[in-house]
Amino acid sequence: MRPAAVGFQCPECVKEGAKQTRAGRTAYGGLRPTDASITSGVIIAINVAVWLGVLATGGSGSRVLDWLVLRTQALCQTGPAAGLDASRSVCERGGGTYLPGVADGAYWELLTSAFTHVQVWHIGFNMLALWVLGPQLELAVGRMRFLALYFVSALAGSAMVLWFADEYTIGGTLGASGAIFGLMGALAVLALKVGGDVRGVLTWIGINFAFTFLLANISWQGHLGGFLAGSAIGAILVYAPRGPRRALVQWLGTGAVALIVVAAVLARLASLS
Repeated sequence: MRPAAVGFQCPECVKEGAKQTRAGRTAYGGLRPTDASITSGVIIAINVAVWLGVLATGGSGSRVLDWLVLRTQALCQTGPAAGLDASRSVCERGGGTYLPGVADGAYWELLTSAFTHVQVWHIGFNMLALWVLGPQLELAVGRMRFLALYFVSALAGSAMVLWFADEYTIGGTLGASGAIFGLMGALAVLALKVGGDVRGVLTWIGINFAFTFLLANISWQGHLGGFLAGSAIGAILVYAPRGPRRALVQWLGTGAVALIVVAAVLARLASLS
């Protein structure tokens, strides 16, 4: 396991990913990508495009940002109607700024927040980590399984935020870190499966979690939720038994994790209604 700037390169994982069990397939049954960096590159490009859009419309004061970040509850900021529970119409009539929340119907925030950044260091670290981790995992499991891993991890991070973060946060929660921590968890499982330097990758993950809990204004909820989902999906993908039903087991298992995450979101929203 070789340390990179914000990630680990796992030679054993790459070697395993290079195996072909049959024509056009990865070691874990996915379609072999012609270039394992393309998917991560596209995700990075989307993140950068959103970041540039936020900067072009005001940065931390952008109204575009207000509609992308994750909030549990809607807020009315400033103006005579300022408060926690003002509706959009009441808020805007009173001269306030309406900040949408998932509990009030802004369900898109569960995923758009995972593509949204403001500070250059934030997007820089997250995208560098994705560039290091993504191709290794895609080479091992294939493009579609990698995408499922990434998006379910991002959604799981948002679900954990809904349950355990402050309901009323003006700035909201944002960043791809939940998805990145999901990739970390999956890489740890893959390293364990192929006999890689598990101690090294766990040490690296431990350091990242230490920063998560020790530094201010970092969403431990998003990081932990993504990590748990990514670890679970990683285990499903690499430990599914070989054979004609492996793909079915992998997709049913991944779907089950996704359903658990969606159920957690719905349960939280029901508790807030």
